Amino acid sequence: MHNSIGTDKAARPPTSSVMTVAPSDRHADVALRASMAVMAPVARWLIRNGVQYGAFASALKSVFLQVAREEIERSGRKATDSALSVLSGVHRKDVRALTGDARRELRPKSVSLVSQVFTRWVTDSRYRNEDGSPKTLPRLGEQGSFEALAREVSSDVHPRTLLDEFVRLHLVNLNGDTVELVAAAFVPAADYEELASLLAANTGDHLAAAVHNLTTNQPRFLEQSVFGAGLSGQSARELGQVARDIWAQALQRMAAEYQPRSEADQNEEQPHRMRFGVYYYSEPAQDERAQQG
Repeated sequence: MHNSIGTDKAARPPTSSVMTVAPSDRHADVALRASMAVMAPVARWLIRNGVQYGAFASALKSVFLQVAREEIERSGRKATDSALSVLSGVHRKDVRALTGDARRELRPKSVSLVSQVFTRWVTDSRYRNEDGSPKTLPRLGEQGSFEALAREVSSDVHPRTLLDEFVRLHLVNLNGDTVELVAAAFVPAADYEELASLLAANTGDHLAAAVHNLTTNQPRFLEQSVFGAGLSGQSARELGQVARDIWAQALQRMAAEYQPRSEADQNEEQPHRMRFGVYYYSEPAQDERAQQG
């Protein structure tokens, strides 16, 4: 086995504008084959949770229809049943049956209030100690308290309601009248639905950036990775910790850059959303010689 490390060259920004990909048999074949690799971990997740192929295939009809509707409307045409059927490949009788349902929201949910409060707590200098760790906050108070922190993020939800949610997700400890943040990252292990929503939002936006880069002539989004092989299990684990350390620094920087812009853009008529993330994954490499044997 050889040692190697490299970057994803296909994701590097081009020197010229990206050509819009025109539909063709070749592109269709490439897209379908590549999507199988993307779908493998999704199928693993579904199978481990008791979702079989039939249920997934049936649910995909409404997804294809919604995306087809968006593509048609984006081109300025009317999304008739016939147009939806032709573009999506879904039979017209299914189009009629599914069109009566409320449109599926395929975009990631907005970041939850709990996540917003958590992020401000770990990034805002007013709520951090000199060593960068999050302060233990008094529960109540007009300044420097959990109540003040929660009200900065939202005036619509009572701080007590947000605190209860922090407790439910095992993100904090209550010690009398103080609140201690005990989680190093917003990973609500006690709430499977919240974790699933995070997976959908993070992975969905990652794929959306990659698809945008492949299929439009607009400026490319950042979508790159570093990969390596020939590592021991120990080295892979150590690099995983390096990745977490790098992310902690990136999180602090991005939050610091985001906050003043968000406050200045409160009255923006056409607001934009953004997501910036990182991932790390490792597994034993497959032995090609064993496969061939």
